[in-house]
Amino acid sequence: MKKYILIAIVFCMISLWMIDYNLNKAKPKTQEETKTVMNTTDEDRYIFVSYIDYSKLLKNKTKEEKQKNIDEMVNNVNNANFNTIILQVRPFADSIYFSSYFPTSSTVVTNEGDELDLDILDYFVKKTHAFNMRIYAWINPYRVRNVSDPTTITKESVAYQWINTNHLDVIADKGIFFNPSSKEVQKLIINGIDELSKNYQIDGLLFDDYFYPNEEIDYTNYKEYVNNGGEKSLKEYHLEVVNELIYNAYKTIKNNNKNILFGIAPDGNINNNYNTHHADVKKWCSSKDYIDFIMPQVYYGFLHDVVPFAETIEQWNNLITNDISLIPALSLYKAGDKDTYAGSGYDEWVSNYDIIKRQIIYSRNLSKYKGFAIYRYDYYFNNLNYNDNVLKEIDNIKSIL
Repeated sequence: MKKYILIAIVFCMISLWMIDYNLNKAKPKTQEETKTVMNTTDEDRYIFVSYIDYSKLLKNKTKEEKQKNIDEMVNNVNNANFNTIILQVRPFADSIYFSSYFPTSSTVVTNEGDELDLDILDYFVKKTHAFNMRIYAWINPYRVRNVSDPTTITKESVAYQWINTNHLDVIADKGIFFNPSSKEVQKLIINGIDELSKNYQIDGLLFDDYFYPNEEIDYTNYKEYVNNGGEKSLKEYHLEVVNELIYNAYKTIKNNNKNILFGIAPDGNINNNYNTHHADVKKWCSSKDYIDFIMPQVYYGFLHDVVPFAETIEQWNNLITNDISLIPALSLYKAGDKDTYAGSGYDEWVSNYDIIKRQIIYSRNLSKYKGFAIYRYDYYFNNLNYNDNVLKEIDNIKSIL
């Protein structure tokens, strides 16, 4: 009998150990359990300011009202211990600055192309630098519209002039996009990069993750390439087209100002970059000729079935074989909501309110980590209409800054 009791006790102890092991394996390490390898005083802390954030504060406002609202935004970011603003300066083949290539954005004026009484980017630059903060110009190189109605484009825009040409495509139920393979499009984008890096004292420039909108947009170009003896597959061809743009953008920026940092914010799922967006992130992270930093949009919880945060951010860290920086972009907007595509992690953002904090702590221990970015401004500063989880997540983030 004693023998069986002893066996039962041993069995129970092993079972309890296995349960504890699995729980600890699933749960990311806490700050106390993890030795942070970086000095957090050197940490880059970014916050995205999108057209969704600033439009209501700047559109159809007087010059003085614009300045006052920008002052308040920059003050908020500085007081929250962030040190860099990522400002969306070209959301839809347009601009919130004085541009020779793109019309004024309807996100800040009544109609696209209307006269702008304040160079918004220039004012942001001066304001952030007065606080010893940095500012990055964020652009969407290929996106013209997120609706399929070309009548929303001003006739003075080059995008309007390219309607019904091979330089631009209207995609039903998706939007309007420049053709990445068009040499004229590539020249336009590089001219815009040249203008920004030459005329503005920005500290960095960021491309979003919108690259190829579909497989067909440049099929005419690909057929011409094949007819001329090209041997790359369509996927390889697309990767090379985007690589050419990134290479030329990097070279243009560095020729104008070697201190301006250039980076990409790609899809957080590495496979999606190759299967959907045609973004050659492996090449960018292993060469010195493309980018200074990578800011993957790792908008996943720790319990996501397909791309769990810890495993995914480590994959990005291991992808880097040169001296570029890893800066994970984190999804404050998910707090309190069910994650439809997370599988068994469906309720993680509802049941927890310290996910972003734990993601920052986890990332601080990675060898290529330089900082983190929060998407986006309104969720952090204009959050009275959001759920309690957002507010609790913010309190937890504050505790480690």
